[in-house]
Amino acid sequence: MKTLSILIFLTVVLFATGVNAQKSPGKGAESVPLRLRVSDNKRFLVYEDGKPFFYLGDTAWELFHRLSLEEAALYMDDRKSKGFTVIQACVLAELDGLHAPNVYKHTPLQNDDPATPNEAYFQDIDKFLKLAASKGLYVGLLPTWGDKVFRNNWGNGPEIFNAKNAGVYGKFLGTRYKDQRNIIWILGGDRNPRDSNDVAIWRAMAEGIVEGVGGYGRAVMTFHPAPKADGGSSTWFQNDRWLDFNMLQTGHCKNGNNYEKISHDYNLTPIKPVLDGEPLYEDHPVCFDLKKNGYSNANDVRKLAYWQLFAGAFGHTYGCHAVWQFYDKGREPVNSPARTWKEALDLPGARQMGYVKKLILSKPVLDRIPDQGLIVGDNPKDSSYCSATRAANGSYAFIYTPTGKVLRIKTSTLKGRSLTMQWYNPRTGMYSKKENQVKKPEMLFVPTESAQGLDWVLVLSAAFG
Repeated sequence: MKTLSILIFLTVVLFATGVNAQKSPGKGAESVPLRLRVSDNKRFLVYEDGKPFFYLGDTAWELFHRLSLEEAALYMDDRKSKGFTVIQACVLAELDGLHAPNVYKHTPLQNDDPATPNEAYFQDIDKFLKLAASKGLYVGLLPTWGDKVFRNNWGNGPEIFNAKNAGVYGKFLGTRYKDQRNIIWILGGDRNPRDSNDVAIWRAMAEGIVEGVGGYGRAVMTFHPAPKADGGSSTWFQNDRWLDFNMLQTGHCKNGNNYEKISHDYNLTPIKPVLDGEPLYEDHPVCFDLKKNGYSNANDVRKLAYWQLFAGAFGHTYGCHAVWQFYDKGREPVNSPARTWKEALDLPGARQMGYVKKLILSKPVLDRIPDQGLIVGDNPKDSSYCSATRAANGSYAFIYTPTGKVLRIKTSTLKGRSLTMQWYNPRTGMYSKKENQVKKPEMLFVPTESAQGLDWVLVLSAAFG
């Protein structure tokens, strides 16, 4: 009887442990990330249990190609500690990824043929994906960088894909990773389709992945384009069933108006979640002209996060110029990185991305909508542009000012007889003291004198006292 009791106890403990692991994505080395899906209102990604997932990505394009597993663990631990949830990395890498071997001296394909993958290389990829899963991190997995479809005037290529072998390669990947829960599939790789042939290649790859994983709903998928005037993936694939959310790229100049591009896709039908998957990187030569423009800084990249989120994006991707290429001494630098990747991990913008996530998750997420109608008066579309978002039911609002501008707010869409007001500091993640104010049709909110010229978020919450 005693033995039976012990067995029952152990069974209960093991079952409870398994359940906790399934329901606790990202907590500890034994966590098992839940699958992701699109929310019921089609605006966000959620865990399979319906809880909101905040997509905070980091561009680590050369992760599989240039790092050892030990180095990858160091990198992932750092990003995890800063609040990142997604690592965007490429299987067939940009920097001569077909011919320059990875750290383990493996190349990905036999004879540059997508239909004949090198098993040793993909066993390496398996380990990276499992390492990320063990840390509760999702991988935004690019099957290939776009130069393998369209080399254009940058990238090593060669162009190896056609619609037939793209489908075979997609099915190979989907079948191999159908049980790997922490994958978000990202096609495209910084290229826009030139014509219907390119579109057919990407569609074949997507459908191959869907077939491999076992059908629609088993793979969350998008497309990473190059910068364009409006929108992004929606230009070619808006009505494709495999495209679960839209992704755009605003590139590497200052003050890219990502809020307008996000709004473009946000207002399309059918409704799909949207985010900027590659904005200006921190520590990047602005507009690729270091001599004229210098390097970008935390202020530049922080602004883009708040702009896109308040315009309706469901998440944000950060990037650091030295990190995406994992630049180190002895490696050929791409576009003048200012420091090695390990030195760049602690740049202030990376840590401040976690403060963006902290703010968004501090209030109910799934009914958040953009609302520029909250802001009264002039709001020029330049570096001082202010942006606003609120709960659909009016229970709260966030208004972002990049320059500490005095804000005049129209309150008709906000609940309550009075409002609780705080200023949130995007540089430190700290709040000012709460103040209650009787609600009026229009209200003026003035940052403290020390705040002038710096970015702040005004946080308004409905009060009924």
